[in-house]
Amino acid sequence: MTRGISTSQTEGARLFRETWIAGVREHFPGEPKAGYVTPWDDTPEWERQAAEAVYERVRQFLEVSGGHASRLSLERKSRFVATCWTAQMYKHFEEPKPGYVADRPDLPERQQKTDADIFEAIEKALHRGRMPFAIPRRP
Repeated sequence: MTRGISTSQTEGARLFRETWIAGVREHFPGEPKAGYVTPWDDTPEWERQAAEAVYERVRQFLEVSGGHASRLSLERKSRFVATCWTAQMYKHFEEPKPGYVADRPDLPERQQKTDADIFEAIEKALHRGRMPFAIPRRP
């Protein structure tokens, strides 16, 4: 378990990472950089912490909206994840690489899609009750 992160938070961070890797494999052309598809156990501590923080922000966003944030467009879901990730990059790096902190419209389409996938994976996990704060199922 990641130091300072509870088991449920670690599960959320792992979900974030697994969804990122799946998005890279689906949306990125050619062979991705090894760092893009590094398994959780080999992921650097800073990146684990960033994944946990972004997972937690998405979870809280869904919670405070009563689950209605699920009605957002893919663009807005992607923007939310990208903004949360950018904040984490500024937290972990004094001078982050420009690609780490680019505004969503400046990100490659493949990354925009992957960010939306992350939001929706968290949303689905909450709907299924796999994560803390399950969103009530709609009739």
